[in-house]
Amino acid sequence: MAARTGSGGVPVVLVHGSRTSATMWRRQLEALERAGVPAMATELPGHGARRGEPFTLDGAVAAVRRDVEALGGRALVAGLSLGGYVAIEHRARHPEQSAGLVAASCCTTSSSVLRPAWLSLARWIETWPDHGARLNDTFVRLALDAEGARDLAAGGFALRAMTQVLRELGPTDTLGALAAASSPVWFVNGRYDHFRAQERAFVGAARAGGAAARLVVVPHARHLVSLDAPVSFTRTLLEAQAVVTSAAADHAAVSAPASVA
Repeated sequence: MAARTGSGGVPVVLVHGSRTSATMWRRQLEALERAGVPAMATELPGHGARRGEPFTLDGAVAAVRRDVEALGGRALVAGLSLGGYVAIEHRARHPEQSAGLVAASCCTTSSSVLRPAWLSLARWIETWPDHGARLNDTFVRLALDAEGARDLAAGGFALRAMTQVLRELGPTDTLGALAAASSPVWFVNGRYDHFRAQERAFVGAARAGGAAARLVVVPHARHLVSLDAPVSFTRTLLEAQAVVTSAAADHAAVSAPASVA
C-alpha cells in the first residue's frame, strides 16, 4: 500500500489490476501529491506484498473500504481492470464511502462468453514451471514503455492469482452493481482495449441508478490505459477529483446551519 498526503479536497484511492500491485500507480500518486490531493494505492489480497494470501472479492472490497476509512471515510475510488470491478463492487456495497468512481478498462461483464476460455487458459498457464513469468515479461515489454514496465514490475507479479480472480468475479452482477449507487462515474478506456465491448451498457447501468456517467476513450491507448497513456489518464483522474470536490463543497455549504446575527 502506497500513500500520499495532502489537503486538496476529496481523497483518491487507486486500485490496481490483476497480477500487478500498487506500484503501477506511481505516476498518478506523484501527480496527486503535486496537486495536494490526499491519495492512497490499495494492495489487493493475493497481489504485491499480499501475494501469500488468497484473492477473494470480499477481501478486495474490504481492502478498499479500509483505505477509504484511513483517508477520512469518503473518497473518489479509481480502479483499472480487476481494480475497476472491485471499485464498482465497493461503490455498490458502501455507497456512503463513494464520492465518485473512475472505472478503467473494465467495460465487459464477468458473464462474457469468453470467460470459460480465459479461465481454462489461466489455469493452464499457472501449471507451467515458471507460472507464465516469461510470457508475462514479454507482454509487459511489448505493451509498455520502459518507465511503465518498471512501475508495473516494481511490486512483483502475482502469477498464480488469475484463476482465483476469474472464479471470484464470475458470479458478480457488474451492471446491477453500477445501478445500485448514485455517485458520479467516469468510464475510461483505451481506444484499442478488448474490454470495451459493453461500454454503452455500463454507462446506461450507472445512469439507471441516478448517477451522472461519462465515457472517456483515450486515443491510441490499450488495456493498461493508466500506464499506456499516463498523461491523458491522470488528466481525467484530476478532473474527476475536482468535480467531486466541488460537489462536496456545494453540499457542505447547503447543509451548513445559517449563522445568527
